[in-house]
Parts: sequence; C-alpha cells; structure tokens
Amino acid sequence: MINDTSKPLSHEWLGRQTYEPLWQQLQQRAAAVVNGISTEIIFSCEHEAVYTTGKRGIDNRLGASLPAPVIHSDRGGEMTFHGPGQLMLYPIVHLRARKIGVKTYVHRLEQSCIGLLQGIGVQAHRRCGFPGVWTEQGKIAALGVRVTHGVAYHGMALNVDVDPAWFAAINPCGLNSGIISLSQFTDKTFALDKLADRWQQRFRDSLRAAV
Repeated sequence: MINDTSKPLSHEWLGRQTYEPLWQQLQQRAAAVVNGISTEIIFSCEHEAVYTTGKRGIDNRLGASLPAPVIHSDRGGEMTFHGPGQLMLYPIVHLRARKIGVKTYVHRLEQSCIGLLQGIGVQAHRRCGFPGVWTEQGKIAALGVRVTHGVAYHGMALNVDVDPAWFAAINPCGLNSGIISLSQFTDKTFALDKLADRWQQRFRDSLRAAV
C-alpha cells in the first residue's frame, strides 16, 4: 500500500526556490498521494522574494506597487511575503488515511513550530482565531494550507532573519500586527537546512501525537 501511514515521512531540503514551480511541485505530489501512486513527504526550502495571496485573492498591499512579484495561490490565508531568511515547511500529508481532522492538523503543525522555537529558547504560542505562531513581540510564523480529497499541502513559513522592509509594504495576513524574526531573539545564526531538519522532526512528533 503506497499510503502506508505507519512509515515515517521522508524529508527533502530543496534549498532556494522560486515560488511558482515549487507550488506546482506541491500540487503534483499531493495529487499523486491522493491517487495512491506516491508517498507522503515533507519538503522544506527558502524562497526567492515573492508576495502570495490565498485562494480568496485578498490583496493587502499598502501602496500601488510591491518590491517583488505577486502570485495568487490556492492556499488558505491572506497576502503575505515569502523570501530570503524565511524557512518554509511544506508537509504533504494524507489526513483522511491518518484519520486526522483539518483543525487538529493545523493545531499540530503550529505545535511543531512552537516546539522548535521553545527548543531554541524562544517562548511562542497560538493566538485564538488567528492561524500561525506568535510571541509577545509579534507574529513569527504564518500558516496556510489546502486540503484536497483528504490530502493536505502548503504549510508554514518561519521568519528566521527576514528584512522587515519586505513586510512593511503590506498588511500581512490582514492583522495590522508586528511581524518579527527569530534573529531578534538571539545572536546565534541558524543554517536554514539544519533548522529545517529540526523542524521536520518536531512535525513528525506532533503528527504522531495527533493520531
């Protein structure tokens, strides 16, 4: 059985990626999982600078133009930024096969990021009614998923060391709220591929806890 959920998810670090080809890759892999011809997987990467909107197409730019391209994607959520210094975690998970509801899945995805940050010494939490991960100083990670035929794709974006000017051009996620990076809490530097490996393991642990 190709979708044997008893097996651990594989993880693949993709390095720096432009958004649209990676989005197509996520769609294709999710469809293959739906059709039982490929396995679940966790992709992680960093993106070239881009602004994305969710499937509702809500555009929260604050001026007439933006300093990077805009892509209208099929994920949930509103406009946000992806780019250098930000770590993306993109699990493709068969929720139906795992008997996990969407709300539970989102909760566990957030928990994996919270656990990662706490392991670094950064206190983080959820904020009721607002997907993502927060600190007392502001939002540090954004979340947007899509579920099709019981398979979830897209995922989370963790700000590791993002130039705040990128977010200053928009009202990210429509929250009128401060956006911060991990670098504001520590003098340590983090290689994104190493951090991705730690995060995907946290996600695997959180996913097992949801079953």
